[in-house]
Amino acid sequence: MTSASSDVMAAKVGGAELGAALGAGMAALAAAIGIGKIGASAMEAIARQPEASGDIRSNLIVSAALIEGVAFFAVIVCVLIIFV
Repeated sequence: MTSASSDVMAAKVGGAELGAALGAGMAALAAAIGIGKIGASAMEAIARQPEASGDIRSNLIVSAALIEGVAFFAVIVCVLIIFV
């Protein structure tokens, strides 16, 4: 293996690691923004209709858990890209 081909190989591996790191970061950021928007909307809904706070809170928790699950799988895929 020549030095030039090893440099190309290192650049390809480095590009995959950079892409995986950016993907994991974007997944975490998107999940945080989504959960924040859901929380803000839930607080606004509770302020408008306090008697429905139990239903709103349970919907908030389920929605946040689903978003967090998708983000978790996205981060796992990005980690697999790095190590496989």
